[in-house]
Amino acid sequence: MNFLAHIYLSFGDEEITIGNFIADSIRGNKFKHLPDRVQKGIKLHRAIDSFTDAHPTVRKSTKRLHKNYGHYSGIIVDIFYDHYLAKNWKTYSKIPLDKFVDDFYDLLEDNYEILPSGVHRMMPYMISDNWIFNYAKMEGIAKVLKGMNRRTKNKSKMNFAILDLEEHYDKFEKEFTSFFDELITFSRHKFVSLLELEQD
Repeated sequence: MNFLAHIYLSFGDEEITIGNFIADSIRGNKFKHLPDRVQKGIKLHRAIDSFTDAHPTVRKSTKRLHKNYGHYSGIIVDIFYDHYLAKNWKTYSKIPLDKFVDDFYDLLEDNYEILPSGVHRMMPYMISDNWIFNYAKMEGIAKVLKGMNRRTKNKSKMNFAILDLEEHYDKFEKEFTSFFDELITFSRHKFVSLLELEQD
């Protein structure tokens, strides 16, 4: 899953949220210096990714893109699914999306000193362009896909995936909706089990 889903699936715990967000910038087990709850957030992120990658519904979505985008298909589906989460936000949260995202940006700034350097470099662009809030709009997703294509030195052609989203919009949305309910249940169980370790 992409940024918004990982933040949402931290269930309001600030330190878990930080870990869940920064996990892609952490190699292997190089996180032992971080606060315990942040470490748990990294573990939660990795469990979410493993569950997502193995899920048959997600594989159905990625298969639709595989011919044109190869191994980038999974990254594209992560971005598409964040779009549907943002677009249908009121189904999943009572907190308005703009407030949820602004609170998250404040949380990042309050914990700046423990964030990896890659996150430091990305943050100004993410906040000034309000990436996460703009996932709800097709223009926002198109911009993210163009940026990802640039990062691959135009090898991925991910900028064209907005056309696939438009063409198969309803199919991707149905797959997201059915999958995300299962992911919420899985993530909540994992979240609880990680916190129970603190009681042992």
